[in-house]
Amino acid sequence: MDYPKLILLISGKRKSGKDFLCEKLKDILEEKCTIIRISGPLKSHYAKEHNLNLTELMSNGIYKEKYRLDMINWSDEVREKDPGYFCKAACATVCSTQTSIWIISDIRRKTDIKWFTETYLDKVKTIRISADQDIRIQRGWVFQEGVDNVTSECDLDNWNCWDLQLMNNSPDEGEQNIEKILKFIKLNT
Repeated sequence: MDYPKLILLISGKRKSGKDFLCEKLKDILEEKCTIIRISGPLKSHYAKEHNLNLTELMSNGIYKEKYRLDMINWSDEVREKDPGYFCKAACATVCSTQTSIWIISDIRRKTDIKWFTETYLDKVKTIRISADQDIRIQRGWVFQEGVDNVTSECDLDNWNCWDLQLMNNSPDEGEQNIEKILKFIKLNT
């Protein structure tokens, strides 16, 4: 398979700025890159199974928060049977495109990393985006019991094999991080 040439697995806590950085990279790289979200098929399958409004579930609003905990528990049950289920479903949505760089913007589990590295081998690079807790709070993060202290949010806290680790506490750091990631991409393509 010629495409993709590079797969960036992006991980970070809620409100670390990972989605913002991914979107900025997409704006710069344009047609060379596509953003893939594991949460897309997860939410889609969950919405179908539970007869919910997918548009509302995909938003950052109250509706999603209402179902977040149950959605996490449901996805854990699916993953117990097939750890790569949502990774496969996410990739299936873009496998026909010939973009050279895939950005997986929401890696949350060791099993996600395992599936990508076993499937795409040396094309995979891992990036961890971090921000101090007080910065995350300023960005709107509020600790939720059963969400912020479970596997879906904490499984990669002790993962020490990142190819690149970045602090993202300010707009200046964000701009520097974009430059670092672009250099990293150039080194790996």
